[in-house]
Amino acid sequence: MVKLDRLINVLGGFGARLVSAPRSRSADLRSVALHDPADPGATGDVLLAVGVDPDDAGLVERTPAAVVVFRAGSVGDQVVAVARERGLAVVLVDPAVSWGQLAGVVYGLVLEGRETEAGRGPTDLFALADALADSVGGPVTIEDHRSGVLAYSRRQLTADRARLATILGRQVPEEIRRTLAERGVFRHLETSDEPIFVAPLEPQDSHGRVVVAIRAGRELLGSIWVETQHPLTASHEAALTGGARTAALHLLRTRASADLERQVESDLVIGLLEGHEEASAVLSRLGLRSEQFRVVAVQVHSGAAPDETALLAFERSTIGFGWSRPGRSALFANTVYTVLPYDDAARAREWVRALVRELPSDTTILAGVGGAAGPNQLVDSRREADESLAVHESRPGQDAVVYDEAWHEILLRRLRHAASTGRLPDRGPVVDLRRHDREQGTRYVETLRAWLECQGDLGAAAARLEIHPNTVRYRMRKMAELTRLDLDDPATRLAMIIAIAVG
Repeated sequence: MVKLDRLINVLGGFGARLVSAPRSRSADLRSVALHDPADPGATGDVLLAVGVDPDDAGLVERTPAAVVVFRAGSVGDQVVAVARERGLAVVLVDPAVSWGQLAGVVYGLVLEGRETEAGRGPTDLFALADALADSVGGPVTIEDHRSGVLAYSRRQLTADRARLATILGRQVPEEIRRTLAERGVFRHLETSDEPIFVAPLEPQDSHGRVVVAIRAGRELLGSIWVETQHPLTASHEAALTGGARTAALHLLRTRASADLERQVESDLVIGLLEGHEEASAVLSRLGLRSEQFRVVAVQVHSGAAPDETALLAFERSTIGFGWSRPGRSALFANTVYTVLPYDDAARAREWVRALVRELPSDTTILAGVGGAAGPNQLVDSRREADESLAVHESRPGQDAVVYDEAWHEILLRRLRHAASTGRLPDRGPVVDLRRHDREQGTRYVETLRAWLECQGDLGAAAARLEIHPNTVRYRMRKMAELTRLDLDDPATRLAMIIAIAVG
């Protein structure tokens, strides 16, 4: 089961567009049907209009479905008019996406939604890799579009050094990627669905490899690699190409399921950080077990649109579904919030560094780490993470700001904010000195700040101001003549420090 709103949003990620808005996007979708003229009684909440003329409004007039999906560039005006009158959602999907791939996404969301919420995946790429290895007679690796290893076959007896390094590291080594790029392999994958033979990478290797793209419409999802001494026969190539189509369906369904899991996780985390949910129950559902937690707030800035960079950070934070990830994340506006089961600030900071390594090098990452908090204090840790993030924004280029280390800066920011919500005092020593500096060009406020921060040490204050101690002594005497300082009163000194900081 999935909400109609979620299905529409997920299909939008595959180039689909909504041409008729439903009366309500909160409807639950529990079934899927393919249009079949031989079985007009087949119905479902989602109807895939296979073989239907997109200009024929008859199907939209009759169907009890909540959403109708057409694989077409456009639909007739009458279709849109009837759909709007009936309150149906009509979705158009790029014809470059096959019905098989589209059905995989929709079925994966609607029928397997309950399983993915429980953390179970709908596909098994390792079984597909084993089946392909048996069909083509060589070890198989299935990779994503960034050369990360998704699955590999059991058959690895003839694996060369490059293949073993790829499997052990779960990523194609960078030097091998460069070699493949120089040979034009990645350029071929971007533009062609035909398998290509790649000669051995090193002189001592006896095996080359055949690679084919895994594609959904125009989008490259990944690739399948087969280690072999020679180009494949026509029948083996056909099996490999068929395997690529099956893998595309697996990856699309996995992406849809992961997208649903991300939404479920994000909703739970947001409720947790806003204090709307019972903390212990939500933490248990999220698989987070600890007595102390920390909330991390991350923003990513680059030349791309803010929404795009925020989604990228959220995707990287939630990669690898299951309970192997240390934290659970939510995307709220342009900020990714992650709850980590850590008391130690160093471990939280290392988590941020790991995330930075996963993001493009041309991005700027700002991060704030809230203080350690129990289950019922996560709202406070989230606020501290936001405040630490604001501090990091004022000094980019440094490591993530941790509340434990920056509490004093955060306190002063709170005081500045509190001061900005009301009228600042229009009298008092700091106001008098600031006015004199402005009118007479003196540096009394700067001198008073140095004296207060150095706790009355004339020598230290002079060194900070780069002037003679006698000059500090002279200025302090002139200030005392101008206004009432009361430097012997601790409360007055504290008030002047605050007034200088927030002014």
